[in-house]
Amino acid sequence: MENFSLILAIVVITALAFDFTNGFHDTANAMATTISTGALKPKVAVAMSAVLNLVGAFLSVEVANTISKGLVDETGIRPEVIFAALVGAILWNLLTWLVGLPSSSSHALMGGLIGATIASAGVGAVHGDVLVTKVLIPAIAAPLVAGLAALLATKLMYSMGKKADGSKSSEKGYRAGQIASAGLVSLAHGTNDAQKTMGIITLALVAGGTLAPDSDPPMWVILSAGVAIALGTYLGGWRIIRTMGKGLTDLQPQQGFAAQTSAATVILASSHLGFSLSTTHSVSGAVMGAGLGRKGGVVRWSTATRMFVAWGLTLPAAALVAALAEWVTGFGSWGTAVVAVFLVGSSAAIWKVSRREVVDHTNVNETEEPAGVVTTAMAAVTPPPAGPATEEFAATIPAPSGEPTPSARV
Repeated sequence: MENFSLILAIVVITALAFDFTNGFHDTANAMATTISTGALKPKVAVAMSAVLNLVGAFLSVEVANTISKGLVDETGIRPEVIFAALVGAILWNLLTWLVGLPSSSSHALMGGLIGATIASAGVGAVHGDVLVTKVLIPAIAAPLVAGLAALLATKLMYSMGKKADGSKSSEKGYRAGQIASAGLVSLAHGTNDAQKTMGIITLALVAGGTLAPDSDPPMWVILSAGVAIALGTYLGGWRIIRTMGKGLTDLQPQQGFAAQTSAATVILASSHLGFSLSTTHSVSGAVMGAGLGRKGGVVRWSTATRMFVAWGLTLPAAALVAALAEWVTGFGSWGTAVVAVFLVGSSAAIWKVSRREVVDHTNVNETEEPAGVVTTAMAAVTPPPAGPATEEFAATIPAPSGEPTPSARV
């Protein structure tokens, strides 16, 4: 490849590293509810998601074109700017993965690109109209639309299935539907998120003079981005799967099916329109909507609040880190080397911290009671029903010191 310089090679490798983190960071979007309801075993679920992510990468390039041609002025961008953008995005992905928060990899990437571009070429190099119409508005609308659709779908399914509710055939049907809808979300994720890395690599190739302006992603870019996100997906972002599947709400198969179908519809529609949508926002909104759609269902708002805060911080935090990285790369080759060492060192440190409490496919469905959930506490203080069952209930409660046990009074 003519004009393929060392810095351009570094940018491409770093972009694929981001794509890998995007894969394991967003596995929860497709498979958290399927795993939490037991519709699929964890390793089977992530393997299926990985394959469909790869397939989805080949379905469209509309979102890739939004990144490479629409968001920033591609003629004034140097490869070092894109490298700095990726540093901000990768570090934010790893930090939110460490604490198990389903934040948006897409917004981390776009925040990094915006911050690095402003630091390099000024505010005028960012196309504000594209940012508002294809990034910010979808970021707000997607979880609301997906959440409302999932809420209504959940209510409709419970209403239509009252007679069959609880039967084995009904449960089997919902689980099969949930597997199919999870596959659709995985396909949609590959179609939307893999394209963002394609777009960023294409932008780097244009900036480095390897591609002409306004070019579509070459086939090798599409293939490498698809493979990278599929490998990351197969690794499994178990910490975020736990939060999405158990931390936000408790889902039954009917709710899981409604949530995933609603989210997949929103994501695929946005990909067709070229909106750089956050699959995390869409799926999280759908999960909360499905949680509220079942009578007696509950959303754990303490977890949801932490997630909302992470959503709000993603763009500015990634932008700030990327802007600082761009400033350092401005000192020349040694500055770029310093940023590269910082990225590798920080990533290794985050990984080491994560080993203190390992979450994997063997314990992903185990969870402690989140703060703010009062169901356990309420159960502890609710008096048992009157009658013989009362004595059986009391027999299980240890008596205070010096008093006869309930069993002694029976």
